Amino acid sequence: MAETHRTKVLIIGSGPAGYTAAIYAARASLKPLLVQGLQPGGQLTITTEVENYPGFADMIMGPELMEQMRQQAEKVGTENRFDIITDIDVSKRPFVCQGDSGDTYIADTVIVCTGAQARWLGLEGETTFNGKGVSACATCDGFFYRGREVAVIGGGNTAVEEALYLANICDKVTLVHRRDQLRAEKILQERLFKHEKIEVLWNKTVEEVLGTDQDGVTGLRLKDTRGGEDTTVDVSGMFVAIGHDPATKIFKDKLDMDDENYILAAPNSTRTNVRGIFAAGDCVDKVYRQAVTAAGMGCMAALEAERLLSEDDHAA
Repeated sequence: MAETHRTKVLIIGSGPAGYTAAIYAARASLKPLLVQGLQPGGQLTITTEVENYPGFADMIMGPELMEQMRQQAEKVGTENRFDIITDIDVSKRPFVCQGDSGDTYIADTVIVCTGAQARWLGLEGETTFNGKGVSACATCDGFFYRGREVAVIGGGNTAVEEALYLANICDKVTLVHRRDQLRAEKILQERLFKHEKIEVLWNKTVEEVLGTDQDGVTGLRLKDTRGGEDTTVDVSGMFVAIGHDPATKIFKDKLDMDDENYILAAPNSTRTNVRGIFAAGDCVDKVYRQAVTAAGMGCMAALEAERLLSEDDHAA
């Protein structure tokens, strides 16, 4: 039977931003309600070793880290709901949201932490070797390939930036691009072409990720887009850098977004254009996309929501 839930703070999404917002809101006695979404725990639940999140001297597995966050949020007073928000009315406060379960959520404030998903090539090997040589984040996973040879797939700013980052760690970086010129900014291209550790393979697409269960990725089979023969490149890792898609569809035409559908927040803030709605994490941030920066934004959002609710109480 459908239920109606009433809360001062509704948090949509359960990655580092969502759980951190929940922890701060709960400690402020706001009794937040968190709707976990389609992928409870966010992208870290499909990540293996996490070595760059502060507070863990030893590596922690991504799913374990998110489980720790969930338990911490519940321990301080967060209510977690297994549901997916499918619609939201932002025309007036309190905001009314509809869940896929049929439940209705009524909230004085909303913190959007729906995240973003990396775009993939659609190859079977991406799934087979995810966490075993296939990654979509050089900053997250590049350290594991120190002194080895890797490939970056893409031709935009992200691909070039990741190649340059990896070149400081790896012995060699091969940038694979399906066209004969890059889309990245000229200054980035200049740095790329000058770097002695980076080789660019033009007019190539990845047809197959090669590897074994024991060794992980060992190479890539590349197709020549001009009709030439397939070639093979020996690498220990493949970093897919063809962009991300923010999970913001239900907020389209309701919250201000940029041309890539990332939610726009006020400078030095998580406030959106709708008073009472805040946004944090990868649905806003297309620059850093790190668990720790998402968590920081979640903290900001909770503090700003608390401040707004306090202002409302004083005005009443």
